Amino acid sequence: MKIFKLIFLLGFLSPILSAQNIKKTDQQTLTWIRYYNIFPLSKKWALHSEFDNRSFVNPIHENLFVIRSQARYRASKIMDFGGGFAYFNVNTQNPNVDPDYSVPEYRAQQDLTFINDIAKITFHNRFQIEERFIQKTDKNELLNEFSFAYRFRYRLQSTFTIWEKEQRSIIGTISDEVMLNYGKDNRKNTFDQNRLYIALRYHFTPNLGLELGYLKNFQRRSSGIDFYDRDIIRFTVYHRINRRF
Repeated sequence: MKIFKLIFLLGFLSPILSAQNIKKTDQQTLTWIRYYNIFPLSKKWALHSEFDNRSFVNPIHENLFVIRSQARYRASKIMDFGGGFAYFNVNTQNPNVDPDYSVPEYRAQQDLTFINDIAKITFHNRFQIEERFIQKTDKNELLNEFSFAYRFRYRLQSTFTIWEKEQRSIIGTISDEVMLNYGKDNRKNTFDQNRLYIALRYHFTPNLGLELGYLKNFQRRSSGIDFYDRDIIRFTVYHRINRRF
């Protein structure tokens, strides 16, 4: 009888225990609207600035706002270095939840990019590291302490000219990027996210272009079990300041 009781108990508990290990994936749709500026300082140095607003579509709600600035150095035809800082203001990661506060994140970043031309396609292999300082919260307010983590990013991107006439052109972009977390507060989500991106950019002039793209973002949440599956429409204004040296 004890054996039957044990089998019955295990049979009753198994679905409950299994349910606790089943991952939950939230599907979301967003728009990212970005202004990207390049200000050349010399033939090799340039300052890149970025303003990015990200919003949910259904329901319409603010996700976050980004300000980023970085200095870039073109060491050679095939090698490019960058370093800078970013400020993130995160309103919410769930469009159905509207907290009374936004969470700030301060981020430093450094990258090394290798550039190769194969046939008529330019490939960028970017290796990037970020130092992230995210203010902690409880259910009601921001706390006077920060979590810290490293994040490693690798992106393979290809760009190619589809059409070109005089100073106008259409450029295609395809890229895939994987991100990994490292830190004591990120032990459950070492894998952070993967971003697959495809876009077309129309240049009115070599210094001004509009890009429309689709980004598929699959991201693990801090629980280490649940995920976000995001479909993102991204619109970017590219603006390069024309300077002669």
